[in-house]
Amino acid sequence: MKSNLLMNFTVDKENKTVNVKREFNASLDHVWSAWTEGAILDQWWAPAPFKSKTKSMSFKEGGRRLYAMVGPDNQERWSFFDYTSISPKTNFKYSATFCDAAENPDPNIGSSYWNVTFSDKGDSVIVDIAIRRDSLSDLEKIIEMGFKEGFTSALEGLDKIFEKQE
Repeated sequence: MKSNLLMNFTVDKENKTVNVKREFNASLDHVWSAWTEGAILDQWWAPAPFKSKTKSMSFKEGGRRLYAMVGPDNQERWSFFDYTSISPKTNFKYSATFCDAAENPDPNIGSSYWNVTFSDKGDSVIVDIAIRRDSLSDLEKIIEMGFKEGFTSALEGLDKIFEKQE
């Protein structure tokens, strides 16, 4: 088992983008499934102590995932992903938008545009993520909300899933 897995997190203010490059000690099949299947996403797509709860998901171009991050107080924070491009086991793109349970977008936050690329390295997989925002203020807002810490925590939860699969 590989230790010291790659984790790079950079902010490119000029291009209003966050870049995350993360290595996982798992096969490409397992990593792809973890990012594209609602039942597996619900096991890790929220920073502890939050839990992810998918209400609906259609992983296809033009499809949508509607889910909530549920806090320890049972408060739900809803979001949806609109999938725009899928190249199986290589890349997918989507917009991520905070919303209410009825899928009405939150006008105060705007959307993030994710480009997620998978590279098979034999004994591990590199996931390279570019997350673009419409404005620098939108980018700064998600960073202030704790995106780096929250996403890092969620990715560590994904590591735990892969450790159980060994």
